[in-house]
Amino acid sequence: MKQSIRTRFTLIFVGLSALSLVAIWCVNNLCLESFYMMDKLRVLERVYERFDQLVLDKAGDGKTLIQDFEESENSNKETLGDVAFLLRMVAEQYNISIVVSDSVTGETILPSAREGAFLADKAQRYILGYDLPKTEVLRRAENFTIQKAYDSRSKAFYLESWGYFSDNRTTFIMSTPLASIRESVAVSNRFLAYVGSLAMILSCIVVYLTTRKVTSPILKLASLSEKMSNLDFEAKYEGNAQDEIGVLGTSMNRLSDKLKDTIGELKSANLELQKDIEEKIQIDEMRKEFIANVSHELKTPIALIQGYAEGLTEGMCEDKESRDYYCEVIMDEANKMNKMVRQLLTLTALEFGNDTAVMERFDLTELIRGVLSSAGILIQNKQAAVEFQADEPVYVWADEFKIEEVVTNYLNNALNHLDGEKKITIRMEENNGEVRVSVRNTGQPIPEADLPNIWTKFYKVDKARTREYGGSGIGLSIVKAIMDSHHKECGVRNMEDGVEFWFTLDTSNDMC
Repeated sequence: MKQSIRTRFTLIFVGLSALSLVAIWCVNNLCLESFYMMDKLRVLERVYERFDQLVLDKAGDGKTLIQDFEESENSNKETLGDVAFLLRMVAEQYNISIVVSDSVTGETILPSAREGAFLADKAQRYILGYDLPKTEVLRRAENFTIQKAYDSRSKAFYLESWGYFSDNRTTFIMSTPLASIRESVAVSNRFLAYVGSLAMILSCIVVYLTTRKVTSPILKLASLSEKMSNLDFEAKYEGNAQDEIGVLGTSMNRLSDKLKDTIGELKSANLELQKDIEEKIQIDEMRKEFIANVSHELKTPIALIQGYAEGLTEGMCEDKESRDYYCEVIMDEANKMNKMVRQLLTLTALEFGNDTAVMERFDLTELIRGVLSSAGILIQNKQAAVEFQADEPVYVWADEFKIEEVVTNYLNNALNHLDGEKKITIRMEENNGEVRVSVRNTGQPIPEADLPNIWTKFYKVDKARTREYGGSGIGLSIVKAIMDSHHKECGVRNMEDGVEFWFTLDTSNDMC
């Protein structure tokens, strides 16, 4: 080690202590006198503001300061009046002598006979415009002036403030002595030098002795880190010092390198294991859910098919009309099962990304008209009134076949839940490069608690009604999967007289 930490700490401490003492000495010499002067100026300004406010308060009561002071002096009360209290407080706390005169009556408040008369005479001369020699104006305000004046009697400098209060009637002069700043600074610097030097010497001895207790454990820790380099610690030393810290840093670097490799391998293995576990749990849950839902959905049609087939086998239907009815029920349930299986295959392909969207440009208006035309007979059977007003073509970028399935599912859903006026309204609204298609039907609203779940496979709000029209609870799941594959949004909201389903697509007005 080229230089120990003990020596380095001691030298740094000595240098900082000496620098601090020199800085304080310079600040005292350069700034203490100015600071003292500015502080006295602020004191005089604050005293003027308090007296001025008191003048205004007494004027509101129809009195002057002098009248209030004389009333307080002539009364037998033990407590002082406002003016007398403020005069005493200023004299005792700030060592300021004040003379207040009434320019109308000529009455004067004097702090003492001799000093008061002298100040009153000075105030009169200042007001009349006779400047005394050796005065220096420090601040001039609207109603008062603060200046530095030399008193030949005491051969000392004073700060004086003189002028009028806000009633333009009461004049004043304040005077406070300026102590010998330079003498005070010299005394302060000598005291600082003695005390600072002694404190610096004692502190250096203490620092030199106490740093030994710091460096010894560091060397021991460096030795221990060599033996414990295979344990689970994280540390990295980036310095190049040739002292005790450098020894500790070198050993910690070796330890952290080994630890980094080990932890990296453990994290990678842990992430892979966690991923495998999550995938297994997800697949298992999906399998259980799928089996339960499919079993539940197939249970009813299989039971019906089995029951009616047994009836035909046992000859329960001797007449042709009954046999035809039984056969129709069997065919209808078989068609429902076939439809559900096809929907499941479509939904599975969409969810696993096997059926990607084929983007193309087509007229959405024409597509909706085609869906309405195909569903014309069903609309008539439901006695529904469908409103779709679109005179202009709306071109979009999407998979035409899948969007047709979305519109068809929305329309069938509206027809199956139609009630009241039995009116279906289809609208398209273009905004900021998107078109929003909404299908609204009159009828009962969806309970708010069920709104987030209607996009889930096999979820049915009204199971009895869904069974009545042969629904499986998969149609809206297919809609959600299609819109997710297009990276667009779809949704539902309750209206005052029904329910509105909607989805969005990107518009394309440029010609191909």
